[in-house]
Amino acid sequence: MDDRSRSLLQALVERYISDGQPVGSRTLSKVFDLSPATIRNVMADLEDLGLVHSPHTSAGRVPTPRGYRLFVDQLLAAKRFDKPNLGQLEKLPPASDPGRTVSAAANLLSDLSQFAGVVLTPKRTQVFRQVEFIRLSERRVLLIIVTPDGDVQNRILFVKRDYPEHELIEAANFFNQNFAGLSFAQVRKRLSKELATLKEDISRLMQAAVDAGTDTSSSDDSVVISGESKLLDIADIASDLDRLRSMFSLFEKKTELLQLLDASSHGQGVQIFIGGDSNLVPLEDVSVVAAPYGVDGKVVGTLGVIGPSRMAYERVIPIVDITARLLSNALSSNSD
Repeated sequence: MDDRSRSLLQALVERYISDGQPVGSRTLSKVFDLSPATIRNVMADLEDLGLVHSPHTSAGRVPTPRGYRLFVDQLLAAKRFDKPNLGQLEKLPPASDPGRTVSAAANLLSDLSQFAGVVLTPKRTQVFRQVEFIRLSERRVLLIIVTPDGDVQNRILFVKRDYPEHELIEAANFFNQNFAGLSFAQVRKRLSKELATLKEDISRLMQAAVDAGTDTSSSDDSVVISGESKLLDIADIASDLDRLRSMFSLFEKKTELLQLLDASSHGQGVQIFIGGDSNLVPLEDVSVVAAPYGVDGKVVGTLGVIGPSRMAYERVIPIVDITARLLSNALSSNSD
């Protein structure tokens, strides 16, 4: 596109985000020193490119998901936060309980954006200091996991044969001597090389222990959601009952939401996912603005805002960005 087309697209998207009404050539002609006929020709070109479309009820145009994507990637300039908003963001306090801090961040995201705030809670890596195997019956073995802070967790392993006590001790000793201080996910990677030197039956027992420990750590991931009810006040979403049901089904199931937030944790800075443009967002006309947060420089989770594609991105982006930094600072201070 040439500069004129870009400027017209930017003006159209900004006006549509502001008013929620299809934007006609007459409206844009008041902004640009161009005739309505010239603007109509440019709008037709933008429509051919799949960046805008005309609703059946109006001669004006509205952005498509592709149009929003080009807008946020190339035309958007995020605004600086004014002092009142910045002061509200800085209300996120350090807390001795990380769960409270995460919930406060979700509430803050929702309050400032007036959309739904979501936080993928920090991933807990199942690191162990010591393990022990205890025979319960012919086909059941108790796995005892002692974490570095002294927490004791128990898992029951269902095994294919009866293990005598000396084999259980041998397996525990191997674990503790070679892998103490690692996570079960790290052990899984290293164990494949080590198992070749062990008896096959002991290998199966140790693999079962690794699977049990890894499953435990992955189940700790969860999503904290705040402000879902605010979406009922947004005409773009609330006017379509099927879309509204799909939105709240997304919050209820959380599976797709977890996948989306987990994917965004692999990037840097604020990322924007637009429904209809990104396969990760399962709903049309819905966008997610997300950013990773960390503890002591290591990414441990993601937070973001879920709202309509017709959102003021220049306002939401700094909300998400600063909240991610504040949450990182709060959790890092708690880890000292």
